[in-house]
Amino acid sequence: MSEYLDFLVELGTEELPPKALKKLAQAFESGIVAGLQKANLKFGASRFYASPRRLAVMVSDLQSKQADQEVERKGPAVQAAFKDDGCPTPAAEGFARSCGVAVEDLEKLETDKGAWLVYRMRQAGQNTTSLLPEIVSQSLDKLPIPKRMRWGASNHLFVRPVHWLIMLLGDDVVPAEILGLQSDRQSYGHRYHHPSAITIANAKAYAPLLESEAYVIVDFEQRRAAIRAQVEEAALSVKGKAVIDESLLDEVTGLVEWPRAIIGNFDEAFLTIPSEALVSAMKGHQKYFHVIDASGKLLPHFITIANIDSRVPESVRAGNERVIRPRLSDAQFFWQQDQKISLHARSQQLASIVFQNKLGSVLDKVRRVEKLAAFIGEKISANVSHCSRAAELAKADLLTEMVGEFPELQGIMGEYYAQLDGEDASVCAAIREHYQPRFAGDEPAPSDIGQAVAIAEKIDTLIGIFGIGQIPTGDKDPFALRRAALGVLRTIIEKQLNVDLRELLHYSQSLFTQVKIEKQTDAKVFDFMMERLRAYYQDQSISPQVFDAVLAVKPKSPLDFHQRLQAVNEFAKLEEAESLAAANKRISNILKKLDSPVGETLIANLMSESAEQALFRAMNDKQAEFDTCMAQSDYQAALSLLASLRQPVDQFFDQVLVMDDDPKVRHNRLTLLAKLSFNFNQVADIAALST
Repeated sequence: MSEYLDFLVELGTEELPPKALKKLAQAFESGIVAGLQKANLKFGASRFYASPRRLAVMVSDLQSKQADQEVERKGPAVQAAFKDDGCPTPAAEGFARSCGVAVEDLEKLETDKGAWLVYRMRQAGQNTTSLLPEIVSQSLDKLPIPKRMRWGASNHLFVRPVHWLIMLLGDDVVPAEILGLQSDRQSYGHRYHHPSAITIANAKAYAPLLESEAYVIVDFEQRRAAIRAQVEEAALSVKGKAVIDESLLDEVTGLVEWPRAIIGNFDEAFLTIPSEALVSAMKGHQKYFHVIDASGKLLPHFITIANIDSRVPESVRAGNERVIRPRLSDAQFFWQQDQKISLHARSQQLASIVFQNKLGSVLDKVRRVEKLAAFIGEKISANVSHCSRAAELAKADLLTEMVGEFPELQGIMGEYYAQLDGEDASVCAAIREHYQPRFAGDEPAPSDIGQAVAIAEKIDTLIGIFGIGQIPTGDKDPFALRRAALGVLRTIIEKQLNVDLRELLHYSQSLFTQVKIEKQTDAKVFDFMMERLRAYYQDQSISPQVFDAVLAVKPKSPLDFHQRLQAVNEFAKLEEAESLAAANKRISNILKKLDSPVGETLIANLMSESAEQALFRAMNDKQAEFDTCMAQSDYQAALSLLASLRQPVDQFFDQVLVMDDDPKVRHNRLTLLAKLSFNFNQVADIAALST
């Protein structure tokens, strides 16, 4: 009978990549869980542990032995297994040999498709200890490690050199050799506070023992929460508020095992530099958290997370203050030097930067974007000259010292330098905004000038890269075209810009006069963007049927597409929707079979059936209001009007024979149905909603 025991595996390593630590630990846990499930081993909960020098997984209440299993192998059909005289055929004999038994020991399995020979046996379950080494090895082999390394004379490969291996099931060591290491129960604590070995008696003792005796908080989330609390407390000590970037918090958590927050100071004179530059220097180079006051203004303090419990924290503070000063001095120097050349002058030097070998320089791109931004600006009633000027200057800060040192500040520094150059405020803001949305969840550009330049810059990239045949495939998207496409769509939809996307793409393609790009590139980009739009709405739980219903009518404007989609999505929730969708599909199928199109004129005196008269009256009563709704793009109201036609539509199909023997009556009824279908299809292909 199986026992249920706790299992622990810990792999000790050299310092692991901090940004990847959590992902590696989660993948390690997932791999082990998948391996246990594949081996049909029952267990309770699982959790991962991770610190700079270890990856670990604990599984509670793991079955100590597999359950016995009934194994059934299916052989040849009985008809093919025996000759007419009852003797076994070679197929039956071969199957029996492969099972290690005689033909007469095989059983028959009766199914609705015939009888088959089968071999059944009871297979004893294996001990879990014999299965765990392979499960752990396979999980380590499948970790998302882009590049593995060798160390010393070893032929083993891993993300970092490995030094120890713990594998415990209950109180016992699970014998194993993995990555050249023999399993044991010896772990090691903090590199400085507890460098000697520490014995782990069992899985449950692991995390508490490392924390209480070895100066290691091995639980990643616990360590992360402790860092957050310490950082917030440190900021309060200087009457400020810490700005905690979640990705930086993850990275710092991956750098330390025994976190201790220490607050330091820098010279207030540095606060004359744009705060973004100071923050980039502190975060990017030193992994510091910055501090702001109640109004959001940067304070001359920083918070660092030490990996030791120093007896003289003042020395740690002083050391960090010495390190940050030259970093901030560099930023100050860049800020002063960059102001010596205007953005306009720098923009003329963009010819020295290659955008893409086949597409020319960044200056070539800027010239195209200027024209496209002005074109878009006119469409959205923005100041056209400001759109053009913002596009001209948008990439100029790429040539500044500050952006050269801190690439994440592109656009941000451009705004500052444009302000110093005396550019219009809307132009300055648009230089920053044209990169938006920068990432998932980021807001599109807030101003109309920024929106015009943002859309133009992204469309130019899409047309150019597609035009030379570098279409994204699989996970490969070096020019971030998927993000660019979604950025354009989100800006148009969320900022309610009524622009014709096909027209913008076509105009953008016409601007590539100096380089050769493929014909119909604009059409390919449009299709690509529609697929990105599909994914955008899938994330909002819009069904594929609703999306396809709108796509079928080919709206030119993403905003119009969005408005139709929202209306159809609400319509699909109505109880009338399924019936009307089915009716519309039926009408479509009828009309497709006609040899010639129906007319447009209905003759009232040819309507002899009360049901067709009722449908005709109902349609006439709603037509004027429906046309007004469509003219105002009030698609939801238009579909609500059509939904009220459910009863007369159902009665028509229940009581009226469409294909009447009289050709005039038949033609009149087909014309009535065609008018009904036309109204529905003005919003979307409602038939696509029919299941």
